[in-house]
Amino acid sequence: MIPGPDELARIDKTHLWHPFTPMREWCADGHEPLILTEARGCVLRDQYGREYLDGNSSIWTNIHGHNHPEVNAALREQLGRVAHTSFLGFSNPPAIQLAKELVDLFPGRKLSRVFYSDDGSTAIEVAARMALQYWRQSGKPARDTIIAFDRAYHGDTLGAASLGGISIFRGSADACGYRVLRVPGLDALDFLTADDLARIAAVIIEPLIQGAAGMRLWPQGMLRVLEAWCRRTDTFLIFDEVMTGFGRTGKMFACEHEGVVPDFIALAKGLTGGYLPLAATLTTERVFDGFLGDGNTFYYGHSYCGSQLGCAAALASLRVFREDHVIEKLAPKITRLAGLLAEIGKLPHVIETRQCGLIAAIDIDDATGLKTGARICLAARMHGLLTRPILNTLVLMPPLCVTTDELAAMTTALRKAITEVCG
Repeated sequence: MIPGPDELARIDKTHLWHPFTPMREWCADGHEPLILTEARGCVLRDQYGREYLDGNSSIWTNIHGHNHPEVNAALREQLGRVAHTSFLGFSNPPAIQLAKELVDLFPGRKLSRVFYSDDGSTAIEVAARMALQYWRQSGKPARDTIIAFDRAYHGDTLGAASLGGISIFRGSADACGYRVLRVPGLDALDFLTADDLARIAAVIIEPLIQGAAGMRLWPQGMLRVLEAWCRRTDTFLIFDEVMTGFGRTGKMFACEHEGVVPDFIALAKGLTGGYLPLAATLTTERVFDGFLGDGNTFYYGHSYCGSQLGCAAALASLRVFREDHVIEKLAPKITRLAGLLAEIGKLPHVIETRQCGLIAAIDIDDATGLKTGARICLAARMHGLLTRPILNTLVLMPPLCVTTDELAAMTTALRKAITEVCG
């Protein structure tokens, strides 16, 4: 039997440690933890039965809404067979089927190999390790450096964090991560010396938009220019589509907007529709062939790689994309969101609004220095909206199943919260 709301809160404060959460404030006597107990579609319900719209897709993961009947049924069916077996030296039908479907999503099946892991950070670790090991065992060990961009975010595991360009997220990774050359933008690549180029193994980028940087948009056409530079210098190109993948930008993948296929692509978050931890790193036959020689095994893997339940959920999610024509239905929602953002942009204290598909950002003037973004999101709860800020950038990233009426309700909640907090 589940304890009552007050007892749940007491146990939480006594025993849990939440990520990205100031725990002194969380554990304070006056703080009431928000404990989510149920959900359906875009609506979440807390321990007291209060309802909220899911304004950040449960940290950018949920795609088709909560409690989706197709995904639920796929998980129940898979549970009737087996929940999990090892993927190290073994295989299973859902993992095999999912690999083929993922490969088929890219033109010409240029990304022909799929390596499973657990989350976005590990998907990035796989790509980075593969790129570095490839050059080392191909007779070019000097190619030991990865180019990353300022203000990038690629995850929290040690290697992935070292690639990031936001110091608060790097922690100890500064001391012992990958060898990284961090650049502000494309122009910096033109100033690399011959000695620099001889050391570059790969370039990694969040295509179209940098998430943790405050939903910062890249210039249009950047991916095509970057791809041309990588081909010219024989440098691997890694796309981090952990956030942007599976429809967030208006197409299945952000790289489709510029017709670019990288050498590696990291997928997670929305891969299972937001149901279970599962990640996939796709790469080319060239990279795979580089690991076929004696002693070239890729020694990396996790206990739950290729999880049957995760793969079953992902297969169901892709089926929903096809059968419900999810991508085709996004255009009117994206247009509606643009109009709603334009209205918010007229408010005092709103510096700028940005949009990439169904990803929206609102920059708030924080002249008071009193964590305005966090206070606005807290105020928005009282108007039935849950989302999280990035400092003083308000982020709105609903599930793709969101209706235009729900988008209007979400932005109305933000407008009211901004006005209440900022005046």
